[in-house]
Amino acid sequence: MADLARGHGLIEEGELLQRARGRDGEAIRLIIQQHNQRLYRIARSILRDDNEAEDALQDAYCRAFSQLEAFRGEARFGTWLARIVVNEALGRLRRARPTVELDDAAEAQRTTAQVIPFPNASFQADPETAAAQHQIQVLLERAIDALPEAFRMILVARVIEGMSVEETAALFDILPETVKTRLHRARRLLKRELEKHIGPFLGGAFPFGGRRCNRLTEIVLAHLGLL
Repeated sequence: MADLARGHGLIEEGELLQRARGRDGEAIRLIIQQHNQRLYRIARSILRDDNEAEDALQDAYCRAFSQLEAFRGEARFGTWLARIVVNEALGRLRRARPTVELDDAAEAQRTTAQVIPFPNASFQADPETAAAQHQIQVLLERAIDALPEAFRMILVARVIEGMSVEETAALFDILPETVKTRLHRARRLLKRELEKHIGPFLGGAFPFGGRRCNRLTEIVLAHLGLL
């Protein structure tokens, strides 16, 4: 198992899968780490609940790793995993709402939004900028949650996770043309929703107060010899 320490970026997928089939815990750990963020976001786009998405992902992983022999390599392994996650999430959704239909794109989602955990910025922003960024992120995540289910899933897969049209079509078992149409409509709805809520915040764009303002003031005063 020592050569797994080379780092998962250097290990071939086939090697990881072979070891995972042999119940190699470290190989399974690396596979999960490689796919966690994408699969979580896909589950979250369907369920719109952080805890439910995590539970669905956990159950999907358990099912996948207990049925690895069923993976025949006809699709990418990540796509195969994602399909299991989608089925698990949709199953939970249908058990909660027995009449749910994936293609019922006209039905707007009205439940309370929860925050989707996007990656944090690597730099340390000042408090004013951090507050403004947080407000925008919350608005964006709520607007995404408000999209009709079929559009929301396509938007997350294509825009947030960067999946191709073909990958997205295979994942949700729809035509590529349907992916393009739903993404176009999702973007229009998202733009409309954001414009409705973000207008009142425009006056606070590009904040320059607090510590930053004080620092600049002190620098100018120092240059003028007034300190």
